Amino acid sequence: MTNWFRQHAYALRAAFTHLRAAPGNFLFNVLVVAIALSLPIAGLTVLENIRPVASQLSIEPEISVFLKPDLASVDAAAMATPIKNVLKDLKVSAKVKFVPKDKALAAMEGTNSLAEVLATLGGNPLPDAYVLSLANADSNKADQLTTSLRGLDNIDVVQVDSEWVKRLAALLQVLQMVLLFLAGTLAVVVIVVVFNATRLQVLSHQAEISVSRMLGATNSFIHKPYYYTGAMLGVLAGGLALSLVALSLQPLNQAIAEFAKLYASEFHLSPLGILPSLGLIAISKILGLCGAYLSVRRQLSKIPQ
Repeated sequence: MTNWFRQHAYALRAAFTHLRAAPGNFLFNVLVVAIALSLPIAGLTVLENIRPVASQLSIEPEISVFLKPDLASVDAAAMATPIKNVLKDLKVSAKVKFVPKDKALAAMEGTNSLAEVLATLGGNPLPDAYVLSLANADSNKADQLTTSLRGLDNIDVVQVDSEWVKRLAALLQVLQMVLLFLAGTLAVVVIVVVFNATRLQVLSHQAEISVSRMLGATNSFIHKPYYYTGAMLGVLAGGLALSLVALSLQPLNQAIAEFAKLYASEFHLSPLGILPSLGLIAISKILGLCGAYLSVRRQLSKIPQ
C-alpha cells in the first residue's frame, strides 16, 4: 500500500513538472475544452430552469366556453345544464366551473399591468364563461366536445387552453434530445483535444521515457503522470466552463427580467446546484482521463522498448 501511494505521489509531482515546463499550452487546452463544455452546460442550465416551471403547468385538457357578452347573468348560470348534458351524451368526465364576468374582472384588476387598461374601458368587457377540466383519459374527446359545445345557443367562443402546454412538453423533449446529441459530439471533441495535447507531451518526453524504460520502469509507471495531467485538464476545464456559464447568466437575466415584466411575472435563470456541478466536473475529468489514456497507450506503443 505504501508503494502504491509513493507511485501516485511521484506521478502527481511529475504531472505538475510537465505543466510547469509548458504552462501556456496547458492553459490554452483548458480554455479550448472549457469552451466546448460550456455549450452543453449552458443548455442543461436552461433546461433545468425551465423544467420546474413546465412541470407546474397542468397538461389536463381544459376547455374555456365564453358566452355571448349580452347574455343575462341568470341565463348564463342556466347554461350549466346544457353543457353538462353534452358531457353526458359524449360520456366525458369533466369538472365544470362557472366564472361570472364580475369575478373575472376583479381577478384581472388585481394584476398591475392590466388594471390601468381596464380602468380606461369604463365598463366590464368580459363575458361570463365556463371552464371544463377534462380527465387525461378523455383528452382524445376534446375536439369532439369542442365541436358539440359550439353548436349550443348563447355560446360565443370555445377554446382549448392546454394544447400549448403539450407543445411545450414536446418541445422540451426535443431540446433534451438535441442537448444529448450536442453533449455527445462535444465529448468527442474534448477527448480529441486531450488526446492531441497528451500526444505532444509524450513526444517531447520521448528521450526521458526511453531512459526510464532502460532503468526498469513499467508502462503503468510511465502512464500515470499523463493520466493525472489529463484529469487535471478535465477538472479545470469543467470548473472554468461552469464559471463562464454562471457569469453569462447575469446579463441574460437582466434581459429576461425586462421581458417577464411585460407579462406581470418573474423568472430568472439560476446556475446549476452543487451536486450537478460536481457531477459535470467528474464527467469532464473522465473525458480528460479517456483522452490521456488513449493517447498514451498509442504513443508509447510506437516508442521502441
